[in-house]
Amino acid sequence: MGKHRRPSRAARVSANVAGIATLTAAGVVAGVAAPAFAASDDSRGPEDTGLTQAVVISDVMADNVGAQAETQRSAADEAAARLQAEETAQKKASDAKERHAEAERKIKEEREAKERAARDEERKRLGTYVSPIDGSYVSTSYKASSGLWSSGSHTGIDLHAETGTSVHAVAAGTIVEAGWGGAYGNNVVIKHNDGTYTQYGHLSSLDVSVGQTVTPGQQIGLSGATGNVTGPHLHFEARTGAGYGSDIDPIAYMSAHGVSL
Repeated sequence: MGKHRRPSRAARVSANVAGIATLTAAGVVAGVAAPAFAASDDSRGPEDTGLTQAVVISDVMADNVGAQAETQRSAADEAAARLQAEETAQKKASDAKERHAEAERKIKEEREAKERAARDEERKRLGTYVSPIDGSYVSTSYKASSGLWSSGSHTGIDLHAETGTSVHAVAAGTIVEAGWGGAYGNNVVIKHNDGTYTQYGHLSSLDVSVGQTVTPGQQIGLSGATGNVTGPHLHFEARTGAGYGSDIDPIAYMSAHGVSL
Protein backbone atom coordinates (compact mmCIF):
# COMPACT_ATOMS: atom_id res chain seq x y z
CA MET A 1 0.00 0.00 0.00
CA GLY A 2 1.17 3.59 -0.65
CA LYS A 3 2.03 5.96 2.20
CA HIS A 4 -0.70 8.41 3.24
CA ARG A 5 0.64 11.87 3.81
CA ARG A 6 -0.77 13.91 6.59
CA PRO A 7 -2.89 16.86 5.33
CA SER A 8 -1.24 20.27 5.58
CA ARG A 9 -2.11 22.61 8.35
CA ALA A 10 -4.00 24.87 5.98
CA ALA A 11 -6.05 21.98 4.72
CA ARG A 12 -6.80 20.84 8.28
CA VAL A 13 -7.81 24.33 9.31
CA SER A 14 -10.09 24.64 6.28
CA ALA A 15 -11.63 21.30 7.05
CA ASN A 16 -12.09 22.22 10.70
CA VAL A 17 -13.64 25.54 9.77
CA ALA A 18 -16.02 23.83 7.42
CA GLY A 19 -16.89 21.33 10.14
CA ILE A 20 -17.49 24.06 12.67
CA ALA A 21 -19.56 26.00 10.14
CA THR A 22 -21.73 22.98 9.82
CA LEU A 23 -22.06 22.74 13.57
CA THR A 24 -22.88 26.44 13.68
CA ALA A 25 -25.65 25.97 11.13
CA ALA A 26 -27.02 23.28 13.38
CA GLY A 27 -26.98 25.64 16.35
CA VAL A 28 -24.19 23.86 18.21
CA VAL A 29 -21.72 26.79 18.30
CA ALA A 30 -24.20 29.62 17.77
CA GLY A 31 -23.98 30.68 21.40
CA VAL A 32 -20.23 31.02 21.16
CA ALA A 33 -19.99 32.75 17.79
CA ALA A 34 -22.87 35.25 18.15
CA PRO A 35 -21.48 37.32 21.06
CA ALA A 36 -18.15 37.51 19.40
CA PHE A 37 -19.64 38.96 16.20
CA ALA A 38 -21.91 41.34 18.14
CA ALA A 39 -18.94 42.84 19.98
CA SER A 40 -16.91 43.41 16.86
CA ASP A 41 -15.76 46.92 16.02
CA ASP A 42 -15.00 47.97 12.45
CA SER A 43 -12.17 50.21 13.75
CA ARG A 44 -10.33 47.24 15.33
CA GLY A 45 -8.47 44.35 13.77
CA PRO A 46 -9.83 40.88 13.37
CA GLU A 47 -11.21 39.41 16.53
CA ASP A 48 -10.24 36.02 17.97
CA THR A 49 -13.60 34.39 17.70
CA GLY A 50 -14.76 31.13 19.22
CA LEU A 51 -14.61 29.64 15.71
CA THR A 52 -10.85 30.23 15.52
CA GLN A 53 -10.32 28.68 18.96
CA ALA A 54 -12.22 25.59 17.95
CA VAL A 55 -10.02 25.23 14.87
CA VAL A 56 -6.83 25.48 16.99
CA ILE A 57 -8.08 22.92 19.54
CA SER A 58 -8.99 20.51 16.74
CA ASP A 59 -5.52 20.95 15.18
CA VAL A 60 -3.80 20.18 18.52
CA MET A 61 -5.88 17.05 18.89
CA ALA A 62 -4.86 15.96 15.40
CA ASP A 63 -1.22 16.54 16.30
CA ASN A 64 -1.63 14.43 19.44
CA VAL A 65 -3.26 11.63 17.50
CA GLY A 66 -0.45 11.74 14.93
CA ALA A 67 2.18 11.63 17.68
CA GLN A 68 0.45 8.64 19.26
CA ALA A 69 0.36 6.85 15.92
CA GLU A 70 4.06 7.60 15.38
CA THR A 71 4.86 6.26 18.87
CA GLN A 72 2.91 3.09 18.13
CA ARG A 73 4.71 2.64 14.82
CA SER A 74 8.06 3.16 16.55
CA ALA A 75 7.17 0.61 19.22
CA ALA A 76 6.09 -1.85 16.53
CA ASP A 77 9.35 -1.31 14.66
CA GLU A 78 11.36 -1.88 17.85
CA ALA A 79 9.41 -5.06 18.58
CA ALA A 80 10.00 -6.31 15.05
CA ALA A 81 13.70 -5.49 15.36
CA ARG A 82 13.94 -7.38 18.66
CA LEU A 83 12.14 -10.36 17.14
CA GLN A 84 14.48 -10.31 14.16
CA ALA A 85 17.51 -10.13 16.48
CA GLU A 86 16.21 -13.06 18.53
CA GLU A 87 15.60 -15.11 15.40
CA THR A 88 19.09 -14.28 14.12
CA ALA A 89 20.65 -15.26 17.46
CA GLN A 90 18.69 -18.52 17.52
CA LYS A 91 19.78 -19.29 13.96
CA LYS A 92 23.42 -18.64 14.83
CA ALA A 93 23.14 -20.84 17.94
CA SER A 94 21.50 -23.60 15.91
CA ASP A 95 24.21 -23.37 13.22
CA ALA A 96 26.94 -23.46 15.87
CA LYS A 97 25.33 -26.50 17.48
CA GLU A 98 25.16 -28.28 14.12
CA ARG A 99 28.80 -27.45 13.37
CA HIS A 100 29.82 -28.75 16.80
CA ALA A 101 27.83 -31.95 16.29
CA GLU A 102 29.39 -32.43 12.85
CA ALA A 103 32.88 -31.91 14.29
CA GLU A 104 32.15 -34.41 17.06
CA ARG A 105 30.86 -36.91 14.49
CA LYS A 106 34.01 -36.57 12.39
CA ILE A 107 36.23 -36.97 15.45
CA LYS A 108 34.30 -40.09 16.45
CA GLU A 109 34.52 -41.53 12.94
CA GLU A 110 38.26 -40.86 12.79
CA ARG A 111 38.78 -42.42 16.21
CA GLU A 112 36.75 -45.50 15.26
CA ALA A 113 38.64 -45.80 11.98
CA LYS A 114 41.97 -45.69 13.83
CA GLU A 115 40.72 -48.27 16.32
CA ARG A 116 39.58 -50.58 13.50
CA ALA A 117 42.92 -50.15 11.75
CA ALA A 118 44.76 -50.93 14.98
CA ARG A 119 42.62 -54.04 15.56
CA ASP A 120 43.16 -55.17 11.97
CA GLU A 121 46.88 -54.61 12.32
CA GLU A 122 46.93 -56.53 15.59
CA ARG A 123 44.97 -59.41 14.07
CA LYS A 124 47.34 -59.42 11.14
CA ARG A 125 50.33 -59.36 13.43
CA LEU A 126 48.94 -62.13 15.62
CA GLY A 127 48.13 -64.17 12.52
CA THR A 128 51.70 -63.90 11.28
CA TYR A 129 54.05 -66.90 11.33
CA VAL A 130 57.83 -66.64 11.60
CA SER A 131 60.77 -69.04 11.63
CA PRO A 132 61.64 -70.44 15.07
CA ILE A 133 65.30 -69.56 14.51
CA ASP A 134 66.59 -66.75 12.29
CA GLY A 135 68.96 -67.68 9.49
CA SER A 136 69.00 -71.41 10.22
CA TYR A 137 68.54 -74.50 8.06
CA VAL A 138 67.16 -78.03 8.40
CA SER A 139 69.89 -80.43 9.54
CA THR A 140 67.59 -83.47 9.96
CA SER A 141 64.36 -83.85 8.00
CA TYR A 142 60.91 -84.96 9.08
CA LYS A 143 60.38 -88.77 9.22
CA ALA A 144 64.09 -89.49 8.84
CA SER A 145 64.83 -93.08 9.98
CA SER A 146 67.25 -93.77 12.83
CA GLY A 147 67.63 -95.85 15.95
CA LEU A 148 68.16 -92.64 17.84
CA TRP A 149 64.39 -92.16 18.08
CA SER A 150 62.08 -94.44 19.99
CA SER A 151 59.47 -94.36 17.23
CA GLY A 152 62.06 -95.33 14.63
CA SER A 153 61.57 -92.09 12.68
CA HIS A 154 61.98 -88.40 13.29
CA THR A 155 58.76 -86.76 14.54
CA GLY A 156 59.93 -83.27 13.68
CA ILE A 157 62.83 -81.43 12.08
CA ASP A 158 66.16 -80.38 13.51
CA LEU A 159 67.28 -76.83 12.87
CA HIS A 160 70.95 -75.99 13.10
CA ALA A 161 71.71 -73.79 16.10
CA GLU A 162 74.59 -73.26 18.47
CA THR A 163 73.89 -73.30 22.18
CA GLY A 164 72.41 -69.98 23.33
CA THR A 165 70.68 -69.09 20.03
CA SER A 166 67.36 -67.25 20.46
CA VAL A 167 64.32 -69.46 19.83
CA HIS A 168 61.03 -67.77 18.85
CA ALA A 169 57.38 -68.68 19.01
CA VAL A 170 56.36 -69.24 15.39
CA ALA A 171 52.91 -67.71 15.98
CA ALA A 172 50.64 -66.27 18.65
CA GLY A 173 49.39 -68.72 21.22
CA THR A 174 49.38 -69.97 24.80
CA ILE A 175 52.10 -71.96 26.54
CA VAL A 176 50.72 -75.39 27.53
CA GLU A 177 54.05 -77.01 28.50
CA ALA A 178 57.32 -75.51 29.67
CA GLY A 179 59.91 -77.65 31.42
CA TRP A 180 61.63 -80.99 31.25
CA GLY A 181 60.29 -83.29 28.52
CA GLY A 182 62.35 -86.46 28.86
CA ALA A 183 64.14 -87.21 25.58
CA TYR A 184 63.20 -83.69 24.43
CA GLY A 185 65.16 -82.18 27.31
CA ASN A 186 63.96 -78.70 28.25
CA ASN A 187 61.03 -78.07 25.93
CA VAL A 188 58.12 -75.72 25.25
CA VAL A 189 54.76 -76.57 23.67
CA ILE A 190 52.50 -73.80 22.37
CA LYS A 191 48.82 -74.04 21.47
CA HIS A 192 48.07 -71.63 18.63
CA ASN A 193 44.87 -69.75 17.84
CA ASP A 194 43.92 -72.16 15.04
CA GLY A 195 44.03 -75.14 17.43
CA THR A 196 47.38 -76.53 16.26
CA TYR A 197 50.49 -76.97 18.43
CA THR A 198 54.23 -76.49 18.00
CA GLN A 199 57.03 -77.96 20.11
CA TYR A 200 60.56 -76.66 20.73
CA GLY A 201 63.05 -79.21 22.20
CA HIS A 202 66.56 -79.48 23.66
CA LEU A 203 66.55 -75.88 24.98
CA SER A 204 69.32 -74.73 27.27
CA SER A 205 67.00 -72.29 29.08
CA LEU A 206 63.33 -71.26 29.11
CA ASP A 207 61.86 -67.74 29.08
CA VAL A 208 58.16 -68.63 29.41
CA SER A 209 55.82 -70.51 31.72
CA VAL A 210 52.59 -72.48 31.38
CA GLY A 211 49.52 -70.29 30.81
CA GLN A 212 51.49 -67.39 29.37
CA THR A 213 50.43 -65.95 26.02
CA VAL A 214 53.04 -65.23 23.38
CA THR A 215 53.17 -63.30 20.13
CA PRO A 216 54.83 -64.17 16.81
CA GLY A 217 58.60 -63.90 17.08
CA GLN A 218 58.65 -63.63 20.87
CA GLN A 219 61.66 -65.32 22.46
CA ILE A 220 60.63 -68.39 24.44
CA GLY A 221 64.09 -69.71 25.28
CA LEU A 222 67.62 -70.46 24.07
CA SER A 223 68.76 -73.45 22.05
CA GLY A 224 70.98 -76.10 23.61
CA ALA A 225 71.73 -79.80 23.86
CA THR A 226 69.51 -81.06 26.72
CA GLY A 227 67.79 -84.45 26.52
CA ASN A 228 68.59 -87.18 23.98
CA VAL A 229 70.94 -85.41 21.55
CA THR A 230 74.34 -85.77 19.89
CA GLY A 231 74.95 -82.01 19.77
CA PRO A 232 73.23 -78.60 20.12
CA HIS A 233 70.28 -77.88 17.82
CA LEU A 234 66.58 -77.09 17.96
CA HIS A 235 64.06 -79.89 17.57
CA PHE A 236 60.88 -78.35 16.09
CA GLU A 237 57.56 -80.17 15.76
CA ALA A 238 54.09 -79.27 14.48
CA ARG A 239 51.18 -81.18 16.00
CA THR A 240 47.41 -81.51 15.86
CA GLY A 241 47.37 -82.14 19.62
CA ALA A 242 49.50 -81.37 22.64
CA GLY A 243 50.86 -84.89 23.08
CA TYR A 244 53.46 -87.03 21.45
CA GLY A 245 52.33 -88.92 18.33
CA SER A 246 50.10 -86.16 16.87
CA ASP A 247 52.93 -84.78 14.77
CA ILE A 248 52.45 -83.44 11.22
CA ASP A 249 55.00 -82.36 8.62
CA PRO A 250 56.47 -79.09 10.05
CA ILE A 251 57.81 -77.99 6.65
CA ALA A 252 54.37 -78.23 5.06
CA TYR A 253 52.76 -76.67 8.15
CA MET A 254 55.01 -73.61 8.07
CA SER A 255 54.80 -73.35 4.29
CA ALA A 256 51.00 -73.17 4.56
CA HIS A 257 51.51 -70.09 6.71
CA GLY A 258 53.94 -68.46 4.32
CA VAL A 259 57.22 -69.47 5.98
CA SER A 260 59.93 -71.51 4.27
CA LEU A 261 62.30 -73.52 6.48
